[in-house]
Amino acid sequence: MITKIRKRDGREDHFIPERITRAIFLAATKVAKEEGTEADYSMAEYLTDRVVSLLNREYRDAIPSVEQVQDAVVKVLIETGHAKTSEKYILYRAERTKIRNMKTRLMKSIKEITFSDSKESDLKRDNANIDGNTAMGTMLQYGSAVSKEFCMSQMMNPEHVLLHENGDIHVHDMDFMNMGTLTCCQIDLSKLFHHGFSTGHGFLREPQDIMSYGALAAIAIQSNQNDQHGGQSVPAFDYYMAPGVVKTFKKTYYANVKKALELMKSADETVVEELKKLEEKTGVFPRINMESEYLDALHQLLAEKYGCNEAEIEKIEKFAYDETYQETDKKTYQSMEGFIHNLNTMHSRAGAQVPFSSINFGTDISEEGRMVSKNLILAQEAGLGNGETPIFPILIFKVKEGVNYNQEDPNYDLFKLSCRCSAKRLFPNFSFLDAPFNKQYYLPNNPDSEATYMGCRTRVVSNVNGESTVTGRGNCSFTSINLPRIGIKHGVVTLGKFDEVGFFSELDAKIDAVIAQLLYGTRCMERL
Repeated sequence: MITKIRKRDGREDHFIPERITRAIFLAATKVAKEEGTEADYSMAEYLTDRVVSLLNREYRDAIPSVEQVQDAVVKVLIETGHAKTSEKYILYRAERTKIRNMKTRLMKSIKEITFSDSKESDLKRDNANIDGNTAMGTMLQYGSAVSKEFCMSQMMNPEHVLLHENGDIHVHDMDFMNMGTLTCCQIDLSKLFHHGFSTGHGFLREPQDIMSYGALAAIAIQSNQNDQHGGQSVPAFDYYMAPGVVKTFKKTYYANVKKALELMKSADETVVEELKKLEEKTGVFPRINMESEYLDALHQLLAEKYGCNEAEIEKIEKFAYDETYQETDKKTYQSMEGFIHNLNTMHSRAGAQVPFSSINFGTDISEEGRMVSKNLILAQEAGLGNGETPIFPILIFKVKEGVNYNQEDPNYDLFKLSCRCSAKRLFPNFSFLDAPFNKQYYLPNNPDSEATYMGCRTRVVSNVNGESTVTGRGNCSFTSINLPRIGIKHGVVTLGKFDEVGFFSELDAKIDAVIAQLLYGTRCMERL
């Protein structure tokens, strides 16, 4: 009589026939449910006796394995006319195998995450933006390992899982496949800044200074990074931040006019209020490119209300402008410096990584936008506290003929500055709006038509389902093909031979498989 069974890991365990009975009855119950009948437990017991008899004959002097016992069950079911029950049992067996393999892989992954150092473990370095040795980094990797196993066993086509596990393809961000979220997002900061925005934990007022603009831009990126995976990109950073420079210049100019009047004439606290009334009356206000209409109105106010002569007015205007420009430029640099420092220190995703962020800029030709771009580049060039190159944000300078590409273009100086910075820091990267696949969408003075990028992968501009705009757009996760493996397989470099037909044939097959995998994953997301 058989009393032992050999488990898959080699251990010997007690042979319990009731487990066979239960498995047969569960399979028979599924068949009965489809046919509108009821399963007979006594029949399951009878079939179990037949299985045990078969095992006793075939393994009289041996201990059968789990697989051999399962094969005996299938054999008895088929021989006794229970083919449908046999089919359900085989499916049940396959499902149990899948779950068991999932648990085995999962436990192996958790063991590696728990006991290995990130220097020795590829798994713990799967996301270069997470320190796998920290407590929160480890906890995130636990969750990632569980989610990946769920997606592979419950959401993916087994064919695609096998290609991924064999290293023929790599399904990126697989742990987020079951979340139904975009990978990367292009954030329109102007919409967030207008009347303020909520992070979900509190409402932030509309910023009134370039320093606040920089701080809230970092907060917006961090907040969005906490709510979705992938990276965060700003399509037209210089355009979005320029209003902060306008507000700072205006506020600072008023203060400096007041200061000059206090030095040259007797002035009281009403000066700033008078200047605001002047703005309301004329509809113009001080900015880097001063409008003659405003200067004429200011000239009249200083003369009539404060008794200033021509020489005094000229000195007041020059002092106020020069001081305001220097102070605004300094604040803008501090804002950009703080923005970069924040994005390299503020944490997201349970405190285990900094936001993956990209900034597109370089095409705003207004003086305020130019000041933003200039100081962003200078802050990047200066580096972090000890001179380190900032990892984030990834700066992306948009190159456009007529804007910054040629020597006569208004932002050519910024293009040269960005080249100098890139030579030292490897950033900015450069995107070319005149490339044919970008130029077809470009509209002058419309930053929403300028192709923008994530530092890692995403380019958005065209749209088959709506307006061709870049803001608010994102992408689903992508998949890579192991091209070097295909090249090595079909190319013998030392002999100078290359199987071109075989190479492209296999590459086509892999591309088709990846397309099918991405479409399959998209359909899964749609169901979510």
